[in-house]
Amino acid sequence: MSHTSTFEVLDGQLQGARQIATPNFNQRPEHTDIQLVVIHNISLPPSQFGGGYIEQFFQNQLDWSAHPYFQTIEGMQVSAHLLILRTGEVLQFVNFNDRAWHAGRSSYLAHKECNDYSIGIELEGSDDTDFEEIQYQVLANVVATLQAVYPKIGPHIAGHSDIASGRKTDPGPHFQWVHFRELLSKAKQHKKTA
Repeated sequence: MSHTSTFEVLDGQLQGARQIATPNFNQRPEHTDIQLVVIHNISLPPSQFGGGYIEQFFQNQLDWSAHPYFQTIEGMQVSAHLLILRTGEVLQFVNFNDRAWHAGRSSYLAHKECNDYSIGIELEGSDDTDFEEIQYQVLANVVATLQAVYPKIGPHIAGHSDIASGRKTDPGPHFQWVHFRELLSKAKQHKKTA
């Protein structure tokens, strides 16, 4: 199943993604250009997939008593711009024009507070599980779309572990960076010739 040319950005919204509102965002600092994509992984409970818990967590609607792990994150308010499920479906929680709460204390090329100038993309996954091929294909297509709309992103694509070294480990050792970059290169070529 190919996911090429299915996305476009309109007023900060990714067309082709399911839109889900979250209260966990705020305004980017004035005159701040988007110039980085940060790739994460998330699963709730850890290494378990499906169930809708991630969406509930990002909307502050998670039942903290539904699983013992949830009590360890109780009260946290986080979000990402996008979540790519293991099925390849893309959910958008925060408009790209706004600041999602995904990176925390972070720095990229000595530029602190990555939330201010980045787009955060969560992959449904974990540090100890391979990602689905469809997730790589969709991620490559989405990132190529973002690079075309926000040219300052250019090659600036980092893992959460790269911008919060020692504090975060995602997207983890199972994320195949070389494979992703090969697919991204193909997606960019496709967009040029489409």
